[in-house]
Amino acid sequence: MSSENRSRIDLERLPVHIAIIMDGNGRWANERGLKRIEGHKKGGDVVDDITTYARQLGIKYLTLYAFSTENWQRDPEEVSFLMQLLADFLREKREKILNNNIRLNAIGNIDDLPQLVKERLIAVMNESSKNSEMVLTLALSYGSRSEIVNAVKSILRDSSQGKISVDELTEQRFSDYLYTKGMPDPDILLRTGGEKRISNFLLYQISYSELIFVEKKWPDFTPSDLEEAIIEFQRRQRRFGRAKSII
Repeated sequence: MSSENRSRIDLERLPVHIAIIMDGNGRWANERGLKRIEGHKKGGDVVDDITTYARQLGIKYLTLYAFSTENWQRDPEEVSFLMQLLADFLREKREKILNNNIRLNAIGNIDDLPQLVKERLIAVMNESSKNSEMVLTLALSYGSRSEIVNAVKSILRDSSQGKISVDELTEQRFSDYLYTKGMPDPDILLRTGGEKRISNFLLYQISYSELIFVEKKWPDFTPSDLEEAIIEFQRRQRRFGRAKSII
C-alpha cells in the first residue's frame, strides 16, 4: 500500500466485507489480440495480488465471483480451461492460504464442479476451517436467483416438518437459509470492466451495499485500485434508509 493512500485510509473504518465481480478478462485479451484464456490467466494472478493485499490491510471477508451458473454456457474449451485454472489455483495457493491464516469458503452449486476441482476445493476448505484472520469466499457455479429459490424450498420443507413457522420467519432467519449463512452482508460490491450491472450476484445480500464500478478490466486491477475503492467507500455516508442527521 502506498504511504499516500495509507494516510487517506481510515484503518478504524475499514469495510468488513468486500465482494467483487471480476469482469473483463476476455475483453482484456481480445484488445491485445490474445486468446480469452490469456485474460483468465492474468486474472488469476490478480486474484492472488488482491487477496494478499486485502489480508495485509485487515479485510475480514473477501468474496469473489469466480464462475456463475450462466458461465457453463460458454465455449466448452474455455470452461475446461477455467476449471483447470481453478484446480491449479487451489493446488498452488493452498500453502499460502494456510500460512496466512485465511479460511477458504465457497458458495454456489459446488456439486456441478468437476470431481478434481471439487476434491481440491473441499480439501483446502477443510484444512483451513479453523483459520480466523480472513474468509476468502469463491462464488462457483453461483447464481443468486437459484440461491433464493433453494432457500425458499428449504424453508417450505422445514415448515412442513414443523421446524419453522410462518411467524418465526424473519429477515435474519431467511438469511440463514442462504449460502452466505454466518457471513456479514457486503459493505462494498465492486465490479471491474466498466459494466454497471449486478449479474445475478448476491441480490439479497447487497441491499445496502455501496456499489462501486471501475472502468479497469480485472487483469489491470491493482491493489492501488482497491485502495481507491475503499477510500471512496469511506467518503460516503451510509444511512441504511434513515434520513441524514441535521445535528
